[in-house]
Amino acid sequence: MDLGIKGRVALVAAASKGLGKAAAMELAREGARVVIAARGEEELGAAADEIRAATGAEVLSVPADVTKVTDIEALVGRAQAEFDDVDILVNNAGGPRPGTFTDMTDEDWLSAVNLNLMSTVRLTRLVLPGMRRKGWGRIINMTSISVKQPMANIILSNAARSAVVAMAKTLSQQVAPDGITVNNVCPGTILTDRVRSLAANTAQTQGISEEEALQGMQTDIPMGRIGRPEELAALIAFLASERASYITGATIQVDGGVYRGLL
Repeated sequence: MDLGIKGRVALVAAASKGLGKAAAMELAREGARVVIAARGEEELGAAADEIRAATGAEVLSVPADVTKVTDIEALVGRAQAEFDDVDILVNNAGGPRPGTFTDMTDEDWLSAVNLNLMSTVRLTRLVLPGMRRKGWGRIINMTSISVKQPMANIILSNAARSAVVAMAKTLSQQVAPDGITVNNVCPGTILTDRVRSLAANTAQTQGISEEEALQGMQTDIPMGRIGRPEELAALIAFLASERASYITGATIQVDGGVYRGLL
């Protein structure tokens, strides 16, 4: 299926590994010129090399911390200078620290908002003018299944990522006349380094193997397995495409059926 994004400029944040790298890889396979960003320069460079080797696409790697305004400005500036205005933006960032309400200080709350909400706001603000000039744009926010079904012990993530969804829904209505769509994707349990790390910790504390810990994570998943990064990436590539031009303001889960709600 031709998604119609060959030659488009795609910027993917937190793309040195995991879901971000998978999204960048899929967009590159579709012919997009991809800009990837993350804090670790060495790991980011290795990801760029891997994507180039697998797809033959143009890939620009820019070390950046999305919690820092100056880094975000430099990131978008490099993308524009070396490629063109950004057509496709995939907002992505790690999660804030886990814990309960009483565990959190004001600094924890502000840090979570800066990491998840304000990074999305700032990147979106910088790429919107170019999208409006072209009359075309795709903004895709990577959130979590917790925005539909809040999860225990991650109150900061539940709140900050839900704010992203509310912002995106409002923005989608404001920029729709400009040919720009804004959508959210909500991964459930996907097999990334982070999930493997959580499984390793569980294995150590419970005296079981890592494989047994991973199997335990599948218990509540109706499909009976953990998701693959490329499955989420396929949705992101579709939402970035010409074929998804009438989809905006949506929040779509990729969770193997874990979410039991109707909407």
